[in-house]
Parts: sequence; structure tokens; C-alpha cells
Amino acid sequence: MNLKSNEPFWLMKNGIITSYNSLHEDKTCDVLVVGGGITGSLAAFQSIKDGYSTLLIDKREIANGSSSATTSMLQYEIDTPLHKLTGMIGEKGAAASYHACSEAIDQLGRIAVEVKSKAGFKKKKSLYFAAFKKDVPGLEKEFQARKKAGFDVKWLTEKQIASRYGIQKTFGGILSAQGASADAFRLVHEILDFCAKKGLEVYDKTELTQVVHKKRSNEVILSTGAKIKAKKVVYCVGYESAVMIPEKFVDLISTYAVASEVSPELSRKYKDILIWNTADPYLYMRTTDDGRMLVGGEDEEFRDPQKRDALVGKKEIKLLKAFGKYIPSERFYPDFGWAGTFGETQDGLPYIGTHKKFPNSYFVLGFGGNGITFSVTGMSMMSDWLKGKEHPLSQWFRFGR
Repeated sequence: MNLKSNEPFWLMKNGIITSYNSLHEDKTCDVLVVGGGITGSLAAFQSIKDGYSTLLIDKREIANGSSSATTSMLQYEIDTPLHKLTGMIGEKGAAASYHACSEAIDQLGRIAVEVKSKAGFKKKKSLYFAAFKKDVPGLEKEFQARKKAGFDVKWLTEKQIASRYGIQKTFGGILSAQGASADAFRLVHEILDFCAKKGLEVYDKTELTQVVHKKRSNEVILSTGAKIKAKKVVYCVGYESAVMIPEKFVDLISTYAVASEVSPELSRKYKDILIWNTADPYLYMRTTDDGRMLVGGEDEEFRDPQKRDALVGKKEIKLLKAFGKYIPSERFYPDFGWAGTFGETQDGLPYIGTHKKFPNSYFVLGFGGNGITFSVTGMSMMSDWLKGKEHPLSQWFRFGR
């Protein structure tokens, strides 16, 4: 499955950072990570840190799937509002899920420091504003739910938002102290390079074609003809899991984004804030570490890569129109437009855990707008399971919930 359009900004910006070889000889390891995106890199990072012999494979080049198309807005806010998630799974599970995403942002920041990242990880505030007057009661309810759960939030009026940020035509919103952004594509390469120096083996253009499950291990057969004997397999394959797992558990959605030309003045004005709204689909905006403004949204049901990518031009026009509506005082000169595919679950939560049809294996599938923060949480969950420990989030992130 092709998960991105031909020219996502991050891939064009970074080019080829590191090139890895494909695997052509048999190997044995404790942990095999399948998937070389941000989720797989974090799983490998944790596995190496825990002292396991670890291999990572990807059928593409590293980070050339969704990690090259993501907008990398790092938020504790899950696609399902806290007050609605509370009604779905209870206050304890909803609050725990939100707090896990908040903690994941700080944890990713520490990882960025540890690997000496130049991927532009930056802490930011997050503004979630009402796009329509009818959305205000729900947003006020959400504000109270977050406040009750202990999050650092403030309510801003329409006038306050206009005065502070120059954003017009809102109806008030929630300003959160927690948020961040990064260049996920570069960060993947930095994490894997760091891990490779500590013993991680990385192979791209190496596709898993078959798995033979044994009592205490798996034999993985590769497209290159080589085999890997692994005690545990960790699947970090994102939305491609939809074709692996028989039951339907995720809907695939196409999303669109456009990055402006380098604009130092515009970038300085919005460098410390993530912006998104209550529209369906919602609009989101952030700056990049090289001085651009990035606008995304216009999501719709995924059909196929060709139809998705054919809409990039039309979607770009709509995104630019939305930017002009909310920030009419600034000019946006588009430079890159692209599309990506993400998964949407009914409750907005990821699927992280075991599946009965895949013995000796774990799935770490961070769906929705929180894919990266869910992946950070997933690496901690995986670490506990490999040590034979339980994890408190398992019951809410499991398959069959």
C-alpha cells in the first residue's frame, strides 16, 4: 500500500540521510522490529536500551512511509475529546490515555536530546479553537474536563485569540501549555543511527513475506530469500496492519498538507504555537524548523493512492483559502503540497498489544493525530511486556476492546 504522495515536504527537505542495505543472509535475534518509521525506530531504541539483540527491517527505504508525510504535530489531545472519551471508556481510562500522550511529548524531547537530534524538536503551546458558534458548548465542556484531569489549560475568548495570535473568525478556544513539533523523518534517521552504533542492525528494501510461528520463537521469511529467527516480533507497520489483521479495526483516511515558502516573519510570529480547530475535518497549522508555515486538513475517506494524490491541487486551494479566512493579515506563498494516509479508530485510541493470530508478537499501531505520541507510549508498553510485566494502558489499547 502506498501511504504518501510523490513529494512530501520532509523527504524533499532532507533528501537521503542514511542508506541501508537489504538483508541476504540468515539472522537470529531477540527482537525483530518490522517497520522503519518513527514507531519502529522508537521500538528499536527501547529494545536496544533494554539489552536485547535487535534487528529492524522495512520493505521501503527507511522513513519513506507515513513518517515522510506526517505533519509531526505532537499533541496530548487525542482525536476524541476527553469528555467524549470519558463517556466511552470511563474517566480513569480516558484521563490515563491523555496523560500518557502528554508524558510522551516530554519523553520524546529527552530522546531527541540523547541522540543529539537536529530534527527541530520544540516545545509549543496548543490552541484548539471553535470553528463555529455551535461548537462552543462542547468546547467549554472539554475545557472543564481537561481542567479536572489536571492539565494546564486556559480559556481564551474570541477577542483574546485575535489580539494574541491575529486569528480571526473564532468563537473562543482552549490554550494548552503542552505540545511540540519536530521533523519526524530526520528524527527517525537520527534514532536509528544512534541505535546502530549500539548494536542495532537495520535493513531496508527487505520485506517480510511469511512467518512460521513456533513455540518460543518465530521464523520470518524475507523477500530476499533470507530468514530471521526471532524470539519476539514487534509489528510497527501502521496502517498496513489493515491488510494483515482479518477483522476490521481501523478506517483509512486521506489527509492533505501544504508548506509555505520560507517566511521568517510569519514563522517567528507562530513558532511557539500549534493551531487547530473543531471543524470536521479539522484544520491545523504549525511552523517548521526552517521557517515555513505548514497547513493541513481536508481529510476524506481513503480510496486509492492515485485518486488521493490527484486531489492534492484542489485540496491545496482549499487549505490556502482556510488560512486566509483565519489569518487574513498574512500572506501564504505555497511551496510544497502533498497527501498522506492515516488510520482512524472508533474511540481515537491506538491498538497496542498482542493479537491471537500472531504468537510471540506485539503490535504497536499509533493511529490518528497522535500517532507519534502513541508510539512513544507503545515503546514503554513493549518494554514492560518483554520483561513479563503488565502495563496499565493495555486494557484500553488492546485488540477486541
